[in-house]
Amino acid sequence: MNIREDIRNVAIVAHVDHGKTTLVDCLLKQSGVFRENQQVAERIMDSNSLERERGITILAKNTSIFYNGVKINIVDTPGHADFGGEVERTLKMVDNILLVVDAFEGPMPQTKFVLKKALDLNLKPIVVVNKVDRPGARPLEVVDEVLDLFISLDADEDQLEFPVIYCSAVEGWASLDPHKKGTDLKPLFDLLIDIVNPPQGEESPLQLMVTSIEYNEFVGRIAVGKLVNGILKPGQAVTVCSPNCNTQQKIGKIYTYQGLNKVEVQEARFGDIYAISGLQPINIGETVADLENPQPLPFIKIDEPTISMTFSVNNSPFAGLEGKFVTSRHLRERLLKELETNVSLRVEETDQTDSFEVKGRGELHLSILIETMRREGYEFQVSKPQVIFKEIDGVKHEPIEKVTIDVPQEFSGTVIEKLGRRKGVMLDMVNLSPEQVRLEFLVPARGLIGYRSELLTDTKGNGIISHIFEGYEPYKGEISYRTRGSLVASETGESTPYGLYQAQARGRLFIPPQTKVYAGMVVGENAKANDIDVNVCKKKQLTNIRASGSDDAIQLTPYTQLSLEQALEFIAEDELVEVTPKSIRLRKKQLDAKLRLREWKARQEASEK
Repeated sequence: MNIREDIRNVAIVAHVDHGKTTLVDCLLKQSGVFRENQQVAERIMDSNSLERERGITILAKNTSIFYNGVKINIVDTPGHADFGGEVERTLKMVDNILLVVDAFEGPMPQTKFVLKKALDLNLKPIVVVNKVDRPGARPLEVVDEVLDLFISLDADEDQLEFPVIYCSAVEGWASLDPHKKGTDLKPLFDLLIDIVNPPQGEESPLQLMVTSIEYNEFVGRIAVGKLVNGILKPGQAVTVCSPNCNTQQKIGKIYTYQGLNKVEVQEARFGDIYAISGLQPINIGETVADLENPQPLPFIKIDEPTISMTFSVNNSPFAGLEGKFVTSRHLRERLLKELETNVSLRVEETDQTDSFEVKGRGELHLSILIETMRREGYEFQVSKPQVIFKEIDGVKHEPIEKVTIDVPQEFSGTVIEKLGRRKGVMLDMVNLSPEQVRLEFLVPARGLIGYRSELLTDTKGNGIISHIFEGYEPYKGEISYRTRGSLVASETGESTPYGLYQAQARGRLFIPPQTKVYAGMVVGENAKANDIDVNVCKKKQLTNIRASGSDDAIQLTPYTQLSLEQALEFIAEDELVEVTPKSIRLRKKQLDAKLRLREWKARQEASEK
């Protein structure tokens, strides 16, 4: 095997909000990628508008820096469990990982997930304890917790001897001593050169694993991956190996990464990460191999989805007023296009031509897709998220999530009680500080649907929840989600202050005055368990009679504007979320009140039998 000492490939992995993208920012700035007077935004790698708004990484991205004549390819990966598919495939491109852990929070569920994937691929981690300047930081305890995590994942002796470095990504320094503040990131750069394994490979046969797909409107699909073996040149004839068949194609242009840019090269050698144009079709997981002697690499195995939703054409009275793409053909083409780059997603046809079953890793995974589509001009409606059950040895099994919740001590009792109702089993309770406690549970995935907003209400906004897929267990029984019904508009029109004033006595409102509504649209939450029809378009009768007290100025309580995630959590089985580029509306599946009542009675009779 030949070794390339001039290349290092490393992925930065961590739990969400532990500072991966900020650390990449500092590495880029201190490596001299930017000019001295260049204006650089925060979180440079989060180029997607949704990533910037939410402060999370959704898509894995590549960059490179040069240090002491060595090119270091860095892959910034998502920290949220719902985007685990991005992490799994990008780990195939690298030789080591930087495992970033918060100096206060310590290892979290996603830390365990990414570390397990890395250990399975025999990647040796470098542990970066970040945010050591944070109040309440406990770096030495966190290193012990990381060691316990390695042992629990059956790491071998070589993997247990991991190097540790302490840093503050915000202030831009690293140190090998937790009690000594550094001046820059030089210790981390040195560690990357000394510890990260240089890539090994042969001059032939040619093997490049496609781990992500980019799209350019001028050149089409661009395949990105690590050249494991061989040499590649523009115009070269190759074999593209897919699970079903092999096709002979010709390479277009070849690009390598320099900083944030792609630079065209005339020759690609093993060990580096490249982007290749001209291969049509090409998909994630396929191998670009030698023309005469094609030897495909093992296909990337991605964990199965656990949540499904039904995407269907919008058929409400307001259909087609705001969207650009509204037909089933548009919806189908867009979902199939998403499959090309979103490896964790599954799309299946249903018995209805205008509906599609979409399966993903979690609510956030699917809500990001919905939000992206509505920004592109798509108009459609989605059902309540449902968990995907499995039949194992004739027994119904359901997905179980390992849930970690950090809350102030005073709210721990409420959290334990609420998750107990949702069939949660408490595993551990740890005091992080005199005021803060960490709770660990095993909860059915369906028990978490709608819980995030409830947690924020119960803890006055102080609760932090994270969860990761643990496995399948036998069905835990019925879970009651919502204890309250909906306020449903009884007629089509425009909401008035007078109509809303009458309705607000019934519960919480979701719309302001002068909102266009239709019969069957959900306009609020009822204080009681049943649904109730309200006329929010009602106008006050104009007469000459005035009465003391009844003609006071109308005072409306502030309405609750639901985000997309909150809307998906709120809706019941018989409700839908109508998504358009300008609006997010809640509605009943059956808009007619009489038919709705008839269906409800039929369900009640069926349940009694």
